[in-house]
Amino acid sequence: MKPQGPIVIIGFMGCGKTKVARELARRLNILLVDLDEKITQREGRSPAQLIVENGEPAFRAIETQTLRELLQTKTAGVIALGGGAWIEETNRAFIREYSCISVWLDAPFEVCWARIETSAEARPLGKTRSQAQVLYERRRPLYQLADIRIQVRGHDTVDRLVTDMISGLTRFPRSCQS
Repeated sequence: MKPQGPIVIIGFMGCGKTKVARELARRLNILLVDLDEKITQREGRSPAQLIVENGEPAFRAIETQTLRELLQTKTAGVIALGGGAWIEETNRAFIREYSCISVWLDAPFEVCWARIETSAEARPLGKTRSQAQVLYERRRPLYQLADIRIQVRGHDTVDRLVTDMISGLTRFPRSCQS
C-alpha cells in the first residue's frame, strides 16, 4: 500500500496519535513527522512552553506556519498533529489542498483523561479535568470532519488501531495506489 498523499492523524490529547502514527509509518515504510516535535526543533521550545509564554494564538500561528511548510516539502508520509491543530480552519484547508487523508483517533474522554493525568507531558490547555472536558466537547464536532474515524477504546493495542487504520485507508477512494 502506497498512500497518494500524507496521512494526517488527528484527535484529542492523550488519544495515542504519536504512537499510532509511528507504527503506521513503520508498517508502510514512510516518513513520520510529529508536528509538535517539529515545532520544538524549530522554535527551541515545546508547544506547552510556547502556549504558556506567548499565548495560544501565537502558538497556533507557529503551528499553522510549520504545518504549511511541512506540507510544501512533500516529504512526510504520516503526520501526527497536536490535539488542537485540526481545530484551525486554515490547517484543515492546507490538509485538503495537499491531498492528505485525515484519520481521527476517536477516544472517549475518560481514556484521554486517564492518559493525560499519568503523563509527564505538560498540558497547559488541559490542566484540570473540567478544563480538558470542555475542550474535548468543543473540539469533537471538528474532529468529526476527518476522512476516516478509528474508534479507540482503553484496552486497544497500537497494533489493532494501526490494522484498523490501514483497513480504513484501503477502503478510502483517494488514499492509496495499488
